[in-house]
Amino acid sequence: MIDKKLLSILVCPVSKADVTYNKDTDELFCAASGLAYPIKDGIPVMLHNEARELTEQERDKYAH
Repeated sequence: MIDKKLLSILVCPVSKADVTYNKDTDELFCAASGLAYPIKDGIPVMLHNEARELTEQERDKYAH
Protein backbone atom coordinates (compact mmCIF):
# COMPACT_ATOMS: atom_id res chain seq x y z
CA MET A 1 0.00 0.00 0.00
CA ILE A 2 1.22 3.49 -0.80
CA ASP A 3 0.59 6.59 1.26
CA LYS A 4 -2.36 8.56 -0.17
CA LYS A 5 -0.62 11.89 0.40
CA LEU A 6 2.43 10.72 -1.55
CA LEU A 7 0.22 9.35 -4.31
CA SER A 8 -1.53 12.72 -4.62
CA ILE A 9 1.73 14.49 -5.53
CA LEU A 10 3.30 11.90 -7.82
CA VAL A 11 3.03 12.23 -11.58
CA CYS A 12 4.36 10.21 -14.48
CA PRO A 13 7.80 11.57 -15.46
CA VAL A 14 7.01 10.95 -19.14
CA SER A 15 3.50 12.39 -19.55
CA LYS A 16 3.26 14.49 -16.37
CA ALA A 17 -0.18 12.92 -15.84
CA ASP A 18 -1.47 11.54 -12.55
CA VAL A 19 -0.59 7.98 -11.60
CA THR A 20 -2.87 5.42 -9.98
CA TYR A 21 -1.95 2.69 -7.52
CA ASN A 22 -2.64 -0.89 -8.58
CA LYS A 23 -2.66 -3.02 -5.44
CA ASP A 24 -2.82 -6.28 -7.43
CA THR A 25 0.58 -5.65 -9.04
CA ASP A 26 1.93 -3.20 -6.43
CA GLU A 27 2.69 -0.67 -9.15
CA LEU A 28 1.80 2.87 -10.07
CA PHE A 29 0.39 3.14 -13.56
CA CYS A 30 -0.17 6.00 -15.93
CA ALA A 31 -2.93 5.59 -18.50
CA ALA A 32 -1.65 8.57 -20.50
CA SER A 33 1.83 7.17 -21.13
CA GLY A 34 0.89 3.49 -20.90
CA LEU A 35 3.59 2.81 -18.32
CA ALA A 36 3.62 1.05 -14.94
CA TYR A 37 6.20 2.00 -12.32
CA PRO A 38 7.32 -0.54 -9.71
CA ILE A 39 7.24 -0.01 -5.98
CA LYS A 40 10.32 -1.51 -4.33
CA ASP A 41 10.49 -1.82 -0.56
CA GLY A 42 7.59 0.63 -0.30
CA ILE A 43 9.30 3.26 -2.47
CA PRO A 44 7.92 4.17 -5.92
CA VAL A 45 10.61 3.95 -8.59
CA MET A 46 9.56 6.73 -10.95
CA LEU A 47 12.24 6.21 -13.59
CA HIS A 48 11.33 5.69 -17.23
CA ASN A 49 13.96 2.96 -17.67
CA GLU A 50 12.51 1.03 -14.69
CA ALA A 51 8.91 1.21 -15.96
CA ARG A 52 7.20 -1.47 -17.97
CA GLU A 53 4.72 -0.94 -20.76
CA LEU A 54 1.13 -1.77 -19.96
CA THR A 55 -0.30 -4.69 -21.89
CA GLU A 56 -3.10 -4.13 -24.37
CA GLN A 57 -5.59 -5.53 -21.83
CA GLU A 58 -4.28 -3.23 -19.08
CA ARG A 59 -4.49 -0.21 -21.38
CA ASP A 60 -8.13 -1.03 -22.16
CA LYS A 61 -8.93 -1.58 -18.48
CA TYR A 62 -7.30 1.64 -17.22
CA ALA A 63 -8.50 3.85 -20.07
CA HIS A 64 -12.01 3.83 -18.57
